[in-house]
Parts: sequence; C-alpha cells; structure tokens
Amino acid sequence: MSTRNWRSRAASASVLLIVSSLAAYGADRPDEPVIVEEIVAKVNGNIITRGDLTTAHANVVKAIQQAGLSGTQAQQALAEEDRVELRNEIDQDLLVSKGKDLDINVDADLTKEIAGVQSSSKITDPDKFHDYVRQESGMSFEDWRQKEKDRMIADRVVSEQVFRNIVIPEAQLQKYYDEHKADFVRKESVTLRLILVSTGDGKPATVDAARKKIDGLLARARAGTDKFDTLARQYSDDASAADDGLLPTQFERGAGADPMKQLAKPIEDVVFTHEKGYITDVIQIRNAGFAIYKVEEHIPAGQATLDDVRNQINNILAKPIADPKLRAYLTDLRKDAYLQIKDGYVDAGAAPGKDTAWKDPAKLMPQTTTKAQVANQRHLKKILGFIPVGYTGEKDTTSAAPPTQAPIPQAPPAANADGSPNR
Repeated sequence: MSTRNWRSRAASASVLLIVSSLAAYGADRPDEPVIVEEIVAKVNGNIITRGDLTTAHANVVKAIQQAGLSGTQAQQALAEEDRVELRNEIDQDLLVSKGKDLDINVDADLTKEIAGVQSSSKITDPDKFHDYVRQESGMSFEDWRQKEKDRMIADRVVSEQVFRNIVIPEAQLQKYYDEHKADFVRKESVTLRLILVSTGDGKPATVDAARKKIDGLLARARAGTDKFDTLARQYSDDASAADDGLLPTQFERGAGADPMKQLAKPIEDVVFTHEKGYITDVIQIRNAGFAIYKVEEHIPAGQATLDDVRNQINNILAKPIADPKLRAYLTDLRKDAYLQIKDGYVDAGAAPGKDTAWKDPAKLMPQTTTKAQVANQRHLKKILGFIPVGYTGEKDTTSAAPPTQAPIPQAPPAANADGSPNR
C-alpha cells in the first residue's frame, strides 16, 4: 500500500454561534455575535472540532457516491466510516505531531505537489489558481496548503516508522508479478520539463519581449551551454520552476487517457514522436505565454517489467503486514499523547487504560474558543516563556487541578474600631 494519501482531513466548515456580553470587559452594551467552533477533542497542541467531523462525513458520502455504492451497501460503508471518524482525525494529528518531533521536512515535496495540481488545472495565474483551489476544496488556499502539508508529514511518518521495516522477499514479488501480469500493461506515456515565458498583459510589446526571451532560452538549451532544468528554475514563469521545470504528471497518449493526464493535442503530437532528451520548438499557449518542453522520459505502451513495477507490488504485499503494525504504532502514540475527548464522542482507536476524560474545559473554554485563538494563545505563551496548554515536550502524568473557588465576599463591619457607625 502506498502511504501517500494515507489520510486526508478537510478543514472545518461547521460553526457554533454564540452571543456574549461586554460586561466581562467593563462595557455596558452587548458585544457583536462571535462565530466559533465547538471543540470535541484536544490532541497535543492541536484541536479537533465538530466541523472537522462534519466535513469528514461529507467527504465519505462523496467517496461512496463516486464508488457507485447504494442501498444497504452504502449505508453499511457510511456507518463504519462514521464509527471511526474521530479515530481517524486523532490518528492524523498524532502522526503530524510525531513528524514534527522527528523534524520531518516536506517543503520540497509540497512545492512539487502544488505545482502538479496547478499544472493539471492549466491555470498559470496565481490568484485564479487560488480561486480554483477554493472552489474544488471548499477552503482557502492557505488552509488547503496546510492540510496537504500535514498529510505529507503523516505519510512520511508512516513510511519511515512502519513500512521501512517490512521486507518482501524477491520470490514473493516475482510470484505476484507472474500471477498479475495483466494488471501491469502500461499505456504510452511521457514525463516532461517545461519552460514557460508569460505574455503578461497581452500587449504587443509584452508579447514581442516574451518571444525574444523564449527564443534565447531555446537556443541556450539546445546548444547545451545551459542545462534545461537550470534555465527552467531561473527563468520559467510556471509553478514547476520550483522543481526545475519538472511536471509531476505522467502524461498518457490518446483520447482514452485520463483527462488529468492528457496534453493539448498540438503538444501531444510533438512530444510523443520523440525520445528522451528531445527539446521542442517554441509552442504558443493561449492566454499563458510561450513554452518549450523537454522529454524527460518516454515509456512505450506494453507489458511493464518487474523492475518497472517493483515498488508498486511491494506496497501491495506489504499492506496486510503494515495495517496491524500501524494500528499498534498509533496506540503507542496515544499512550504518550496529551489527549482529551469531550463527553459524547468516542475514539474507536483508544489506547487501553488511557484516561482521555475532558478535565479542563474552563482553561480552554471549548464552547467559545476558536482554532485561531488557541493558536494565538500558544504563540503568545511561547514568546513570554511559558509552556502552552497541551505542550507535550514531556509526558503529562498529573491529574487536573480542581477548579479554584472564588473567595466569598464578606460584609463590611458594622462599626469602626473607635465604635462609631460605619457609613
């Protein structure tokens, strides 16, 4: 099983509306309504809201519909996913927290991933791409980016801490390949690098300047005076420049290809007729600019060899071994985690003997605290040198302190010390 896309969690969409008073701040008029999220669990330094669970449920419904399930089968699948919804959210947060402890950095992979999504969307303008992400994911670009980063960190932890120690013997790999050859017949495909020079506002002078620039880059690339990837990194206006112009999609040939893996016909007709290393002539892309492509890899259609699909088969055979190991690993993470769950919610992956009772609602004010407020509070305490609530630098083995009762006001004495009445 590939650890990529192990678990992806969408941002919260459900909110709880609470009206508070400015009396606590010494004012004599009501405050404006404040929109907040209801917290249902706290995992180390993070929180899980009811909105997170609502969005996760909606994503499962969508996946079931896309899988073509209906009737009793769909109901059973949805019931099972709902049962483990909170467990999955906690799993994700625990893995991300562990990834940070391990100093796992996925910034380069994240940049490549975003470049791939942008390339597949065929949207070069950053603002329009952000709008596209918002429309497709239901969240802002910044939130979506953070979710993708968290997913990658979690995947890396699973890969390094669980999958790395699983070794499938060569004989088993060969046996699986021989029995499933039909599953490894590939379509013709190419991997490409791109240099794009934007035509900007589209004015004649801008277009002419862009054409001169791309012609110069083409001459340098074909002459070998500069490497194509170096030129792409320095001069390309496409998002793939961050990855030396490499487009992450493996493009397939023909009308029957996945639309997300298809090239525009003029580009397809050129790149599929040449082998690895070929650099195209300048191709004008409408509303974008001028482009040149390099064929990084050209895979012919036909039967893939065992070496071609070795990693894929390894992941398939590792899955039944990895699943229980992963569950055990997540149980161990729970034992050492700062974990509290609100009454009425159940963690289907709870660690035996772990006390996760909700102990300090007054400290975190779960009904009136937003994720942003919690983050800001933790940031401020770090600056001031305090340990933030939920910090897990060391295991929390102490019980929550009982709430402190405010002292009962005492009536003033009826008389002063000299016996005169107290006015």
